[in-house]
Amino acid sequence: MLDYVDLETDLTEEEQLIQQTARDFVEEQVKPDVADHWLDGTFPTDIIGEMGNLGFYASNLDGYGLPNVSETAYGLLMQELEAGDSGLRSMASVQGALVIYPIHQYGSERQKDEWLPDLARGDAVGCFGLTEPQHGSNPSAMETDAEEADGGYVLNGSKTWITNSPIADVAVVWARDRSTEDDPVHGFLVETDRDGVTTNKIDEKLSLRASITGEIGLNDVWIPRENVLPGVEGMKGPLSCLTQARYGIAWGAVGAARDSFETAREYATERDQFGGPIGRFQLQQQKLAEMATQITTSQLLAHRLADLKERGDLRPQHVSMAKRNNVRMARDQSRIAREMLGGNGISADYSPMRHMANMETVYTYEGTHDIHTLILGEDLTGIPAYE
Repeated sequence: MLDYVDLETDLTEEEQLIQQTARDFVEEQVKPDVADHWLDGTFPTDIIGEMGNLGFYASNLDGYGLPNVSETAYGLLMQELEAGDSGLRSMASVQGALVIYPIHQYGSERQKDEWLPDLARGDAVGCFGLTEPQHGSNPSAMETDAEEADGGYVLNGSKTWITNSPIADVAVVWARDRSTEDDPVHGFLVETDRDGVTTNKIDEKLSLRASITGEIGLNDVWIPRENVLPGVEGMKGPLSCLTQARYGIAWGAVGAARDSFETAREYATERDQFGGPIGRFQLQQQKLAEMATQITTSQLLAHRLADLKERGDLRPQHVSMAKRNNVRMARDQSRIAREMLGGNGISADYSPMRHMANMETVYTYEGTHDIHTLILGEDLTGIPAYE
């Protein structure tokens, strides 16, 4: 596997073990069937529990059955999962960074005891309800609201483009509390079997097809007061979760690009045209050299983020730069890999075009490429362009 500047030689034994465990899992249990799942628009739900048993959910957190591994180990895990398919990393990323993390960080002890062990094992599945039909890049304009009633709250509204929602047991829903004058945003733990909750699946996607995506409909849904996350108020709650998830995406995108590169390199050494392997041609070698350079640069950025995160110096803007750069890189390099495969590259027998299609979603979700550009622009100039 591509590691041109020998980054893996600096990994601890635990980090190497975690990387190899995830790599073996993907090779043995994901890659043989993932193309069929992608074509069928399904997710291999039978592996959810196994991923939990291996500690793939929120592995960088501690307590409640969570592994508490290094930030580098967590990043490597996301990288290996996305080398299989973005849908696989998305499932683990949502479960860990967008569901387990807010309960772990902002939940009550009762909430933690009730949900974290089951979520960590994969015995329960969670989803994260922030994006709405009319509010994507501007989540603070959310219309989903909560009104106090009968010792709890009644929620009304709708969320869309929600990974895992059709198979979720609990949704972390962000809504405005209309019971107070300033309408603060709160996080609510909403069991999906409550009256008034619907989680319709979104079909006919042309990207991220091996991922279950849906909606969350909330029609006069009553939840008890103890289901409110007590430790956070305002947009800090959902945005801090997104920072955690984007960190994993910055690593994961490298995995998709690396898998595309390895597929193209193998093809270039085995595909004979004009009396020899196509890898002997200067045009093909130039493509491989550029791909290796771009992937290596993104690997270095991901590893630097891990160092900053480990010592508590990581800022959301750092994550924006890495998410923006690494996903763009994977989007571009998977296309070049597909190109090297010629006509065979459009077949599901090879991974680059699947990665290329998936990257269109990853390029857009968790903050679009353009929004991350503006986040960096504001950080560099002090002037917010989107206000």
